[in-house]
Amino acid sequence: MADKLYVGVSPHIHSRESVSKVMWAVCLALIPSGIAGVFIFGLSALRVILISILSCVCTEALIQKSRGKKITIADGSAVLTGLLLAYNLSSSVPFWIPLAGGIFAIAVCKQAFGGLGANIFNPALAARAFLLASWPKQMTGFTKPFSLDAISSATPLVILKEQSAKSLSDLGLSYGDLFLGRRGGCLGEVCVIALLLGAAYLLWKGYIWPQAPAGFILSLGFLSWVFSPQGFFKGDFLFSILSGGLILGAFFMATDYVTTPLTKKGQLVFGIGCGLIAFVIRRFGGYPEGVSYSILMMNAAVPLIDRWVRPRRYGVSKNR
Repeated sequence: MADKLYVGVSPHIHSRESVSKVMWAVCLALIPSGIAGVFIFGLSALRVILISILSCVCTEALIQKSRGKKITIADGSAVLTGLLLAYNLSSSVPFWIPLAGGIFAIAVCKQAFGGLGANIFNPALAARAFLLASWPKQMTGFTKPFSLDAISSATPLVILKEQSAKSLSDLGLSYGDLFLGRRGGCLGEVCVIALLLGAAYLLWKGYIWPQAPAGFILSLGFLSWVFSPQGFFKGDFLFSILSGGLILGAFFMATDYVTTPLTKKGQLVFGIGCGLIAFVIRRFGGYPEGVSYSILMMNAAVPLIDRWVRPRRYGVSKNR
């Protein structure tokens, strides 16, 4: 027979994209925010970024070497974890904070589960939660933007949480300040415009879907507007979106391929759940920011979401 039938295992449709290409693309999308962080907070921000990335890369290489596995640091996943971890830290943290966080993120949150694709929690966010629980004083001290001295500056959410201010004008800030990064906060979350540039690139390339970010941002903003401390329907929608780490978390961590649902519908449910939990923590909890914890909690619910929203198999009725 001239023509032969070849039978192979799935997948039968392949894409030109690869894990390495996607990881490095996300790293590229995060570069504008890193440049903005260094410009706003100084060279101390660059120090945190470099230590965080190096600790993640070295930890992954050492663990894979000790286990006799192929060293895969060139795929960019460890670099991305280090970058995201650094963006969730203050530029004023001592050097051992990103060092310990990078080791924990890779060793405990990634390699202990089997490596890339097997972890159930976002490694960067899990490491941040570990650091915040272990060294809360160092993790909650922030440097004043555009200051050459180590002047401490509370974030807008902290000030509002302590009831020392009731509105954006009381903080001496404008929406432009929040948008451009003229406020206290983690080094990679303050400049919203830089984050949106990177997010637009990922959406344009099709590396992320808009469902999870949209569900996250809109649900948190809506709930903050309706159930504000000043009364019903008196909250500041834009302030709740721009003041914390919502943009960074929504576009770069709630869209993680490994720890988020597989379908668009599932990602929308995931994003809405993140927004609800983050609002509850901000409004009723003792911690002023709830983005990191909301994503980690919803990471644990991903298997249930995938089971709930899985598409119907072709040829099988819905009732059956």
